[in-house]
Amino acid sequence: MNWQQAISDYRMYLKIERGLSKNTIESYARDLEKLSMFLEEHKIVISPISIDAIIVKQFIYEVAKKVNPRSQARIISGLRSFFDYLVFEDYRNTNPTDLLETPKIGRKLPDTLSPDEIDALISAIDLSHSQGERNRTILETIYSCGLRVSEAITLKISDLFFEEGFIRVLGKGNKERYVPIHKEAQKYITIYKKEMRSHMQPKKGFEDTLFLNRRGKGLSRQMIFMILKDLAIKIELDKKISPHTLRHSFASHLLQNGADLRAIQQMLGHESITTTEIYFHVDKTDLKKVVETFHPRKTSIESPS
Repeated sequence: MNWQQAISDYRMYLKIERGLSKNTIESYARDLEKLSMFLEEHKIVISPISIDAIIVKQFIYEVAKKVNPRSQARIISGLRSFFDYLVFEDYRNTNPTDLLETPKIGRKLPDTLSPDEIDALISAIDLSHSQGERNRTILETIYSCGLRVSEAITLKISDLFFEEGFIRVLGKGNKERYVPIHKEAQKYITIYKKEMRSHMQPKKGFEDTLFLNRRGKGLSRQMIFMILKDLAIKIELDKKISPHTLRHSFASHLLQNGADLRAIQQMLGHESITTTEIYFHVDKTDLKKVVETFHPRKTSIESPS
């Protein structure tokens, strides 16, 4: 088995068996191709089945000089997953990354926006523009439901269950979940469907896709990024934001207003509660309020009058 064949087979495994997105698969494959190129540059002739921990460590050391610790950790994680796959398929008996130390990195908390900042962004959309109604609707939907950008652009008309107050979302790994949708977002989707989308001719394969571009096809991730970037410049927002900022803000605002962490976990589609926890900036004031409000001895810890 050569490297190109191994990478090709691994791509297929990630797509079919694990149901990962195209972008995630490409990220995994790029790191493996870097390893393959490293071997070629150093004239090391060895297959994925035979490569040992010493050579993998040499590659990581070479990478470490070029990227930050977070990127190093991601590459090591990707390599570990690849060799786990080879062990699982009985191509290898051991994983050469098992003894590799992952760089210690702090948890990176994503930026958040206040409700006023989100209102300002959405209010800045030019509704006289032919695509304005669509842009307002998709941003409202992402914020209302805490969607990933990939989930928003692939949302189907048949995924809308407004009478029940839910939408069906196909998340990572093709895992389906039902997320409550706010009345405000329902209103904007209804307006968009009636006043804009109903006058469009979807291309084949996009008949059920909710959000369409001018050519009748689905929107790209990059388009949503650009919409937000332009709006941030327009309102002079001094923050680096992305569609994920709206998702994080959705979760943070729910938590701040007393929502249960487990419920937020389900709405975000996180397998682990640990993943959900990194979304939130909980300061000491918030923690103090929790104790004062919910602790059974709260009357005894209140400040004396």
